[in-house]
Amino acid sequence: MAAAEPDPRRGPIAPARRVDELDRRIIEALQENGRESFRAIAARLGISEATVRARYGRLTGEGILQVVAVTNPLGLGFEQALVGVKTSGPPEAVADTISRWDEADYVVVTAGQFDIVVEVVARDRRHLLDLTNRMRALDGVVSTETFFYLEMWKQLYDWGSGAQNGGSQ
Repeated sequence: MAAAEPDPRRGPIAPARRVDELDRRIIEALQENGRESFRAIAARLGISEATVRARYGRLTGEGILQVVAVTNPLGLGFEQALVGVKTSGPPEAVADTISRWDEADYVVVTAGQFDIVVEVVARDRRHLLDLTNRMRALDGVVSTETFFYLEMWKQLYDWGSGAQNGGSQ
């Protein structure tokens, strides 16, 4: 039996893969400028353009790297919230259902007070209320707690660089 195709609406989800120092340097270059050419990255790193292209293909194919335009939903006029979800049993089925919603841009199964944490983006507050009501109505959901975003203070996507190694910038 063939494996099911991943749902593209769920985003890049995959088990951790190993990356080496060259992969990290390519990732860092793209984090600085996601539009930089492979040729320019190769020249800066002292490697061939073909190596950058092959590494990029592997990193994106394995779900490690995704080059996108990042927006601040609040700045675009959307409402945004983090929702903690408690389930009555294993959380995987609930997480799988919510992860297929277009409005859910981040879904993780967690250890701690909540079984699942979901970030949602809504058109307006009424839409946000509808989303939380949809979550509460799912089989297996015991309760939810919503953390409404008032203002965005920090949003970074530079993992893979030296930033996560405890350095301050």
